[in-house]
Amino acid sequence: MHEQTILNKAGVNQLIAAFDLIPDILFWVKDTDSKIVYANQHFIEHQGYKTLEQILLKTDFDFSPQHLAFQYVNDDKRVMDGFMVTDRFELNQTSSGDLAWFSTSKKVLLDTQNKIIGTYGVTRHLTKTSQALSHVRAIEAPVEYIRAHYHRHISIEELAQLAHLSVSALERRFKKHLAKTPNQFINEIRLENARKLLVETRLPVSQVAYQCGFSEPSYFSKQFRRLFGEIPSQLRKELRKELTSS
Repeated sequence: MHEQTILNKAGVNQLIAAFDLIPDILFWVKDTDSKIVYANQHFIEHQGYKTLEQILLKTDFDFSPQHLAFQYVNDDKRVMDGFMVTDRFELNQTSSGDLAWFSTSKKVLLDTQNKIIGTYGVTRHLTKTSQALSHVRAIEAPVEYIRAHYHRHISIEELAQLAHLSVSALERRFKKHLAKTPNQFINEIRLENARKLLVETRLPVSQVAYQCGFSEPSYFSKQFRRLFGEIPSQLRKELRKELTSS
């Protein structure tokens, strides 16, 4: 077909170069060891470099804080195992070290024989677009409150009051902009902070659970596996293995 002939002639390098035309998109390709084999210019500059050659075969552990790098690399492994990461809304570090809103999607990379050869993905820096900013502002106050007070009990009623909304309106707004309920978001913030403590400290798992707002370690482990695909002790075992081999 004519359109296929054009695509074949263009070649993949010209097509992926289109990501440099979109200022709020970070695009990358990694091999099965999570090493960078390609990234667009925006990704390169976001990591503090100027050329692709400077970041080739580096991993997230060369760019990001340990707990975030472990999250990214672990996500790569899960994607290659069939897990989907689609439009995940999250706060991450910018190149200046500040926190900003991002949306990330990842997919497995296959060769012509459908063999897994790596992963690829895109991250949008949402705060660079006015439309995304309106989405963030719609839930900004309760989201920031949750991030600051996740370690204690948070009621939906106090979040609704903070946002000057009814409970039902608050829940609709969370579902619209985050695709989850306020309680689900609270749970995920607690789990994200728990994962950071598991990576950065040697606190017992039970203590991590309590510090992050979970009253029962068994419930914490169950929720941790539901979100991250493994229990806390497995994560620490994989981290030790990662640090030993690096």
